[in-house]
Amino acid sequence: MRQTGKLAAQTLVHLEDKLKIGMSTEEVNTIVHDFMIEHGAIPATLNYHGFPKSCCTSLNEVICHGIPSEKDVLKDGDILNVDVTTILNNYHGDTNKTFLIGNVAPEIVKLVEVTKQCLDEAINIVKPGARLGDIGAIIQEIAHGNGYSVVREYCGHGIGREFHEDPQVLHYGKKGTGVELKPGMTFTIEPMINMGHRHCELLDDDWTVVTRDGKPSAQFEHTILVTESGTEILTLP
Repeated sequence: MRQTGKLAAQTLVHLEDKLKIGMSTEEVNTIVHDFMIEHGAIPATLNYHGFPKSCCTSLNEVICHGIPSEKDVLKDGDILNVDVTTILNNYHGDTNKTFLIGNVAPEIVKLVEVTKQCLDEAINIVKPGARLGDIGAIIQEIAHGNGYSVVREYCGHGIGREFHEDPQVLHYGKKGTGVELKPGMTFTIEPMINMGHRHCELLDDDWTVVTRDGKPSAQFEHTILVTESGTEILTLP
């Protein structure tokens, strides 16, 4: 899990320097795909339940599961979430990041920064004896405190030999509720935070999820290990 998580993180680092205005999300997909293959990994999303590409590229109002396309071209002021999952030695590493493209409006930059804060603060409370509800509660508190909303239809998940395992990791909830965290658990935390309302729509491609009000959404994700004393982020480069 450490090896595959590190490679997933390195994939995003490799991509970041290459992102530029005028690039298509199909080009983003090619960079991600080639890097994984060159390092002995398999892109987990490729053909996963029919998903056609090697990563998810979610632009602006797209919450998650955006499909890379030659038609989607990066413009000045866009935000782009790239979600990558590697399979290395039969283990999965899952991470994503929202990138700023060019000169992004300050109010959207704040959305991205607060979303990252939601993830960081949630990770900080992970330790044996904590509960999954604690994760959701802190994310909800930070997002709502900044006037944003939390997407409820999609969540984090257990991960290991399988891409998606139990438990589900909700990004809203009550402290002290839910599954108790124990050493050895591995799961993702991946809050999706909307500038407007939390409600979403699934497009006709059966994958792309967008905000119903058309306002921007941001997301960050890490794969986490619960240790004897706290937590270890597995998706660091």
